[in-house]
Amino acid sequence: MFPGDVDTPGRRPVDSRTRVLIIDDDPMHLRIYGWIIDQSGYVAKPALVMADRVEFPPGDVDVVVMDYRLTGQLTAVAAAEATKARYPEAPIIVLSDVYDLPADIAPYARAFVRKGEPAKLVATLAEVAKQVMKPDSAG
Repeated sequence: MFPGDVDTPGRRPVDSRTRVLIIDDDPMHLRIYGWIIDQSGYVAKPALVMADRVEFPPGDVDVVVMDYRLTGQLTAVAAAEATKARYPEAPIIVLSDVYDLPADIAPYARAFVRKGEPAKLVATLAEVAKQVMKPDSAG
């Protein structure tokens, strides 16, 4: 966010870049993927997974990138359900070190990217963001 930006539910920030929520239980991964996403021209909004909940940041998001393997009591499916309850229109990109998209998270996922493939993450994010950020036709 930049000074003067507005980030309230249902309202675009002043700079109108795609807002990407990053959900992970590892603060280092949040910083790394946040940096990759910011450097790619998006607004990264980190959300740390606590033992039994996701610490969502204030404001709205357009796309979600979330880790599949979470520690603690919260499963990836529970985190996806909480995310969809808060941001029902935001598509989820599952990011993990597993080889294929696990079946239990598949109903929530728009796409899957393996960790360690930042170029693929950026390309997938661009594709999903393009679908979400279509120009407003009411104007």
